[in-house]
Amino acid sequence: MATLLLFVIFIAFIGLGIPDSLFGTAWPAIYPEFGSPVSAASAVTLLISCCTVIASLLSARAINRFGTGTVTAVSTALTAGALLGYSLSGSLLWLCLFAVPLGIGAGAVDAALNNYVALHYRATHMNFLHCFYGVGVSLSPYLMSLFLNGPGGWREGYRTVFYIQLAIAVITLLALPLWGRVRKVSSVAEQTPAKPVKLSELAKMPTVRLVWLVFIGSCAVEFTCGTWGSTFLVSGRGMTVENAAKAITFYYIGMACGRFLSGLLANKLSSWRLIQIGQGIVLVAIASLLFPLPAVLSAAGLFLIGLGNGPVYPNLVHLTPQNFGKELSQSVMGTQMAAASMGIMVLPPAFGLLAQAVGVRLFPVYLLLLFGVMAASTLALIRTLKEQDRYHPTDRDTAT
Repeated sequence: MATLLLFVIFIAFIGLGIPDSLFGTAWPAIYPEFGSPVSAASAVTLLISCCTVIASLLSARAINRFGTGTVTAVSTALTAGALLGYSLSGSLLWLCLFAVPLGIGAGAVDAALNNYVALHYRATHMNFLHCFYGVGVSLSPYLMSLFLNGPGGWREGYRTVFYIQLAIAVITLLALPLWGRVRKVSSVAEQTPAKPVKLSELAKMPTVRLVWLVFIGSCAVEFTCGTWGSTFLVSGRGMTVENAAKAITFYYIGMACGRFLSGLLANKLSSWRLIQIGQGIVLVAIASLLFPLPAVLSAAGLFLIGLGNGPVYPNLVHLTPQNFGKELSQSVMGTQMAAASMGIMVLPPAFGLLAQAVGVRLFPVYLLLLFGVMAASTLALIRTLKEQDRYHPTDRDTAT
């Protein structure tokens, strides 16, 4: 029964990834049709991110009241409705309106499922869960590319992806009875209920503040590479636009490979060891970008950044109940997702402003600064957890 539910959760995480890379692929076809400036995309993406942050912060209360299964089903349905709304939109205003349910749905389901898997399943399952996110985030732009030059254009692309998301929403709805059945036979002790905690109270905890910084740094590295990596390869390394686009595809493949390998190695290595190994790979890869190497080697450096950074997010998520206790894990999880969204929302666009003023050659230096935030915060977090006797670097893949 628990295995069947895990399969449903994996499918739901494909649905979480589907909208994330779709808008950027479709935008070059959308803004000329609407007569909008190319920079107007920022209004839509900023609104999505803000709603994601809000939903993440409120997720503990919603889950405590309605349950993880219901929140997952409703949130997936919200994102499906938003995708249909995008396909019917006739102006930038409508895109902004439908960005609200898209962001709310994404933020709620992300926090809900991450915490559930962290509590009930193993680290290997958490890593594979985020591999399925990679399936969704890779699938949707590919499907959109098939329709962009066709008669239906980007609207048909959005409509097609809506059907996939709708099917996933139906699966999560039909699976609602599973959550109760698994809860009855679960071997995970649930005598201590989740305790919603105010953000102001969590912010007073040093470990919470430090884990926020780790998530901000890791996600900022991830999305800065995804957003500006191709520009760096073209302007800084002389690569053609077509080859740079392929290189970014391999960057995302590297991230998926990192999570897949992390899932396999979780039987031999603890989550903390996987995080530390991944961060070491990221440091070497960023350092390679500081040198004027041939374009193909710089592209390989981006691949390695994805490979190393990929395991950081899922393994740190998996450690949440261990680091903060099961009764606080859902509240902390929501703030971690919010911190990740803040890093995505602010820091990659900040590099765009910096690149416009100084030049894209600062890309590796900027990545190094972001990595410094992540690595320094990780070290400080480990030191604080040691003082609280919550740091267990040799614990292997076991259910929490």
